[in-house]
Amino acid sequence: MAQQTEQEAPKIEFPCPDYPIKIIGRAAPDFKELVIDIVRQYAPDLDLSKVDEQGSSKGTFTSVRMKITATGADQLDALHQALKATGRVQMVI
Repeated sequence: MAQQTEQEAPKIEFPCPDYPIKIIGRAAPDFKELVIDIVRQYAPDLDLSKVDEQGSSKGTFTSVRMKITATGADQLDALHQALKATGRVQMVI
């Protein structure tokens, strides 16, 4: 029996409702609104009740968590690029 040396990433079936995204950036009063505006361009059905913001312990960073309906890898890639292009997003998980 051959051993598997590389673990395959789990396959995502699209559309994927409640796809979790976490966006981290420097804390600013308008960061959450900025993120929501960008995400809505790619996921217009974003449910604001599924958006949560949390600051870091020192208040330097903030994370915005949400769930979207992911329609495909192209949508997720484009969303990631748009968020990074703001210059204010440090990480998208």
